[in-house]
Amino acid sequence: MIASKTPVPISFEFFPPNTPVGDEKLKTVVQELGALAPEFFSVTYGAGGSTRAKTLATVSAIAAAGFEAAPHLSCVGSTRAGLAEILATYRTQNIRRIVALRGDMPSGTHMAGEFRYAAELVRFIRDTQGPDWRIEVAAYPEYHPEQRYAARDLQHYVDKVNAGADASITQFFFNADAYFHFVDETRKLGATAPVVPGIMPFHNYAKIAQFAARDGIEIPRWVALKMEGFMDDAASVRAFGIDVVTELCERLIQGGVPGLHFYTMNQSALTRDICQRLAA
Repeated sequence: MIASKTPVPISFEFFPPNTPVGDEKLKTVVQELGALAPEFFSVTYGAGGSTRAKTLATVSAIAAAGFEAAPHLSCVGSTRAGLAEILATYRTQNIRRIVALRGDMPSGTHMAGEFRYAAELVRFIRDTQGPDWRIEVAAYPEYHPEQRYAARDLQHYVDKVNAGADASITQFFFNADAYFHFVDETRKLGATAPVVPGIMPFHNYAKIAQFAARDGIEIPRWVALKMEGFMDDAASVRAFGIDVVTELCERLIQGGVPGLHFYTMNQSALTRDICQRLAA
């Protein structure tokens, strides 16, 4: 496969597989998407660190395959000592890129640990590890689902940048205007770090719609109606979904985004097809 010539840098997100079969499948996916010359692969981290060992194993496998890996690290429910141990482990493996998040508590738990916000985690990494880490944080163009006030959410983002974040990756969205508005508003507040759009291909429309409803993400009504009208016509859902997401990416690129970060759901086909269209 020929390496991607997409107009902007690209990166891909995975989650740690739960089975040996999933591990083998992900190895294939890494190679297939690696042929598109991504800047890095990120790997998620379960609520309260529930996938810590699996995240490390997945990151190590990606690095061993010759690609840059960026583990997610969440701080809610964690201690400074515990986080320092994780960072030391990554350092021994020459991993210097991390996605720093507040994270969610595991179901049924209430203790917040020693950190309340992602900005505190970013500051902790900078204070204890020095400047030789590339730190990405989360951004929410349609605002964090737990935040009632937009101004407060914007300030939380600015706090993360001021604490030392190098860049951010957004929650997925389908409304490009929301992204551009978010960037404009945070620039006014002095946050100049690059904001990379998070892109979600329509791997499974029903599941994506569920995620969107949970997190307050707008799926344009015309897209939703057309998707629902296809019903069990998987080929039409796939083709239409690729068109919608490719057009979104094209508009973002025309607007000057610094890159595109794809939520792959550990699959390669849709992301690969969209990237190849963008490179055409």
